[in-house]
Amino acid sequence: MNTLKATRFAFAALVVFVGFASGAAGQRPTGAGASPALPPPSESSAGSVDVATQSPKATLADFAWLAGRWQGAWGQRVAQQVWTAPKAGVMLGTFQLAENDKTLVLELFTVVDESDGIKFHLRHFTPSLAAWEKSGPTVLNLASADAKAIVFENPLEGQPKRTIFTRIDADTYVSRSEVVPEKGDLQVTEITYHRQKEVPPAHH
Repeated sequence: MNTLKATRFAFAALVVFVGFASGAAGQRPTGAGASPALPPPSESSAGSVDVATQSPKATLADFAWLAGRWQGAWGQRVAQQVWTAPKAGVMLGTFQLAENDKTLVLELFTVVDESDGIKFHLRHFTPSLAAWEKSGPTVLNLASADAKAIVFENPLEGQPKRTIFTRIDADTYVSRSEVVPEKGDLQVTEITYHRQKEVPPAHH
């Protein structure tokens, strides 16, 4: 099964959670999806990321800073993420990757406070909502979280294997998605997201 090269927020991708975020956020999904593979616009460097040990008391409140609308660029492509605030044990997010006014992939993701820990669920779709991952959503477990970085890891099937959200400031974060193919080198997608200010509705 070939790896479909699309972003994570990602909360992309994240797609969101990179890609997240990659990502989400901007995530790179795998599976026999209806959409074509998305080659990266340029090579990404696979630098190391330092993270602190996860607090055993991590809650969704630690993720609240992600709530809002975000936009980033992946080469010539425009990545957009929207996160809801934590409510009833869930944060909900969406990711959209577009190029030349054409949507390439959509992503739906949730961060859920479950009995055995916080988990990041993500799934990619075509614009008509045909799912790429035929076997179901990809699930990543919270590995560590502090004021600067949130790390999710995937011990089971599917891609990405690791998603990192690095908070730069109140209005900027980097979503990093790491895909480990069966053969070949680690594939990394990084998207820097900027918070989008809400535009008040026009009064007529």
